[in-house]
Amino acid sequence: MNYILLQSRTTLLSQPSFRNFWFSRILSSTSFQMLSVAIGWQMYDLTHDAFSLGLVGLAQFVPMVLLTLVVGQVADRFDRRKIVFICQIIESVIAGLLLYGNFAGWLGREQILLAAAILGACRAFEGPTSSALLPMLVPKKILQQAISISTTAGQTSQILGPSLGGVLFSIGPAFVYSTSTIALLVAAILTFFIRVEQSIRQAEPVTLRSIFSGLEFVFRKPVILGTISLDLFAVLLGGATALLPIFAQDILHTGPWGLGLMRTAPAVGALLMSLILAYYPLKRAFGPTLFGALAIFGLSTMLFAVSTNLILSLVALLMIGASDVISVVIRSSLVQLQTPDEMRGRVNAVNSLFIGTSNQLGEFESGTLAGFVGAVPAAFIGGLGTIVVAGLWMYLFPSLRRIRSLSES
Repeated sequence: MNYILLQSRTTLLSQPSFRNFWFSRILSSTSFQMLSVAIGWQMYDLTHDAFSLGLVGLAQFVPMVLLTLVVGQVADRFDRRKIVFICQIIESVIAGLLLYGNFAGWLGREQILLAAAILGACRAFEGPTSSALLPMLVPKKILQQAISISTTAGQTSQILGPSLGGVLFSIGPAFVYSTSTIALLVAAILTFFIRVEQSIRQAEPVTLRSIFSGLEFVFRKPVILGTISLDLFAVLLGGATALLPIFAQDILHTGPWGLGLMRTAPAVGALLMSLILAYYPLKRAFGPTLFGALAIFGLSTMLFAVSTNLILSLVALLMIGASDVISVVIRSSLVQLQTPDEMRGRVNAVNSLFIGTSNQLGEFESGTLAGFVGAVPAAFIGGLGTIVVAGLWMYLFPSLRRIRSLSES
């Protein structure tokens, strides 16, 4: 077993299909982050209207909610590689149209919102389908490591995407759109050359029950239900990162450079931890480790809330990102390994909906609570709430608490 794990550390990225998948994900996710920054900035430049800026985020979020059940059906009935490929091609076309519209001068509020909605719809399909595709590329014994390495792609994108998008946009919007167009085309080409041995076969007719079968499966499996709902409520309450501009300006008294460091710190912590988990995968006591990571996440959030020193705040944010990745890898591995391949698309679509909802509503919850009680109490209460949720879920889902192996039901 140790030989297999040691060998997998050096061979995962040497396997052509997994390597193509990994680089494709980096390029696609980074491009999406860059486009989000550029679209937001350009919308505000054109309208100087905060409401219009908010609509950009809404336009990207709504398709994910509306398409969840459709995405699962498609991902389980058709070639997942081709679905990801088509999404990346469409995203590249949208980036190209934004580039052309910027040059031609017809890019306005409505066009930007339409582009954001199409990008959101593509990401709604691409995300769950990519998650369902990953277990088809590696043996089950090294899936946890594959998820850890795949997570590094997402964290790298969160670090590079916004900063690169901002730098390129400062030179000119065309630089962001042209770079994204090319990167997405390369991502699509890499996806095209992914080779999957087994193929999806789904003869079950589309019925009302099959449409909701992903939700039904989740609610029938206590470990998966506990895992997904834990992510929803823990992130929902622990969304202190939404308050970073307030902490930067009013509490830590730093300029935009300090805010940039704070926005980057959780992603850096997450990237470092995902690399550690890729080389030293968790082997036992997954349940206690999951809840321990959530406790650290909550305590780190509380530490960040009360800190008045930038260095201490950055350390707390690093710990938030690192502890979050531990729980993400465990939760993702549990969901993937305990879901049969023919159901992975639908279950991952439900999982993506829960994650997306927790991120969006978490920012709303943090902002609303901060409006009533202030940023420091809001962040502190959020961290405490995460710890309370972890304790409550240990009681409500004892099978999740006792799990020792990722393949246990």
